[in-house]
Amino acid sequence: MATLAPSRARSARERLRHWWLARLPATDEHVLTQRNLYVLPTRPGWMLAVTLGLLLLGSINYQLNLGYLLTFLLTGAAGASVLVGHANLRGVRSRVRMDGDAFAGRPLPVRVALQAPGRRTRWAVALAWAQSGADPVVTDIAGGVAEVTVPLVLPRRGRHRLPALGIETRYPLGVARIWSWWHPAPMVTVWPAPEPSPPPLPTAASTPSDAKDRTPPDDGVYAVTSADLPDGVRPYRAGDSPGRVLWKKAARHDGDPAGWLVREATPTAGDTRLWLDDAACGLSDVEARRSRLCAWVLQADAHGLAYGLRLPGCTIEPGTGPAHRRHCLEALACH
Repeated sequence: MATLAPSRARSARERLRHWWLARLPATDEHVLTQRNLYVLPTRPGWMLAVTLGLLLLGSINYQLNLGYLLTFLLTGAAGASVLVGHANLRGVRSRVRMDGDAFAGRPLPVRVALQAPGRRTRWAVALAWAQSGADPVVTDIAGGVAEVTVPLVLPRRGRHRLPALGIETRYPLGVARIWSWWHPAPMVTVWPAPEPSPPPLPTAASTPSDAKDRTPPDDGVYAVTSADLPDGVRPYRAGDSPGRVLWKKAARHDGDPAGWLVREATPTAGDTRLWLDDAACGLSDVEARRSRLCAWVLQADAHGLAYGLRLPGCTIEPGTGPAHRRHCLEALACH
C-alpha cells in the first residue's frame, strides 16, 4: 500500500492542475504582470534554504561572526535573485501563430512571438505546453523581440483549441521558479494521419456501384512470390478493391488471399473525375478509412490529378490546387 501513495499524490496534483488550467480564460495575447506571475522555490532553492538554516544555527551556537556574515550574504543573494527573476519576465507579451500543416500525431510548428518593453535582454525564458511531456524550449529576448517555435503534437484529428502554454524562468541562480500559464485562444484543425503504405489510387471515374468483378483475359499464371511480375500486376494487399483482383488466377489458390494478384491502378494526369470515396476504402474502422483517404488526397495532389471526395453527408466536387487539397483535408478532419 505504501507504493501507491506517491502515485495517488501525483494523480491528485494532476487533477488539481487540470482543473486550474481549465479555468484559465482563452486570450489572443498574454501579458505577464504581478497578477499572473507565480514564484516558488526549486529543489536547489529548498536545499539552499536548509543549508542556510543549518549555518544560522551553527553561527548562533558557536557565536561565529563570519558565519553570520556568510549566512546573511547568501540569504540576500537568494532574495535578490527572486526579484531579478521576477523582473526578467514582468511586462513580456506573447502571441501565437500556426505555420504549416497539422497532421495527427506529427509535430505542429507553433510560433510564439515574445515582446518585452525596453531594450534590456530577458534571459533564459522557457516555454512548454501543458501535459506534453516534452522538454521546454528556452530562448533569450534580445532587443525586446524574439520568436521561437514550440512544437505541439495532437494525437486526434478534428478542431482543437491549443492547450495551455507555460512560460517560466529560473534566472539568475536557479533557486526560484517564476512562471505563468496562458491559454491561447486560436483554434487548430488537425488532419488525419496519412496511412504509411496505402494501396494505389482508385481508378478514375470509379464509384462503389461500378466496382464490379471485371476479369482480364487469362494470359498465364504468375506466382505471387516471383520477383518479375508483369507490369501493372502486384500481390494482393488488405484493403484492395475487389474490382482489381485477378479472380481467375485467385481461384487457383482455394480462396487464400496470400496467392492473389491485383492490377496496379495508378491514374495519370489525363484521367478525370477521380473520386475518393469513403465506401470504397475497404476498411471497417472509421479512423483507418480517414487515414487512407488522407493518403489518397496527398497522392492525387502530388500527381496533379483532378479528384473529388465523398464522405457520409459531405461531397466535394473534383478539383485541383492547394485550396482544394486543404478543403478535402479539413473535411476529413471534421467528418
